[in-house]
Amino acid sequence: MARWEPGARERLVLAAIDLFAEQGYDETTVAQIAQRAGVAKSTFFRHFPDKRDLLVAGQQTLSRLLAEGIAEAPESATPLEAVAAGLERASNSMGPVNHELAPRLKAAVEANVELQARDALKSVGLAVAMTDALVARGVPDPTAHLAGELGVLAFKRGYAQWLDADADAALAPYVLAALEDLGSASRSLT
Repeated sequence: MARWEPGARERLVLAAIDLFAEQGYDETTVAQIAQRAGVAKSTFFRHFPDKRDLLVAGQQTLSRLLAEGIAEAPESATPLEAVAAGLERASNSMGPVNHELAPRLKAAVEANVELQARDALKSVGLAVAMTDALVARGVPDPTAHLAGELGVLAFKRGYAQWLDADADAALAPYVLAALEDLGSASRSLT
């Protein structure tokens, strides 16, 4: 086993998802994950504090992409247009590998209450990233919070629809259509 072989983090995530799908989250140990990934157990702990954190492995990257997209939206963009820019940027980073792994990850989350809680915290983190990016643009706090929450909901809805689509389909059109639908629905509330 190569000590510093590249891609260890990604291999750990893939190994964990496969093991969670095969034998369940509770029955999967860190040692099994490390072995399947071809790394030492200590390597696992260099990348993750525990196996729960495997499920939010991409959260920091996703949050960063959302915030960057919002920050780079045209100055004239409305809050929802800025969120759309963030969602598009983040969605464009996901491809066929994400499409392939998502059903196994979803099954693992649905089968374990602890993972459901961790997934909910991930959604909160994404909403905070978008809200903070909007506030930094000068969007008033309540509006920024609402737009951030709509962004998370749009991402979830678009992602779910994307999983039912062809593996080569791009995620962004689904997420942006979901945001448009939610924006229309929110306008009908008044």
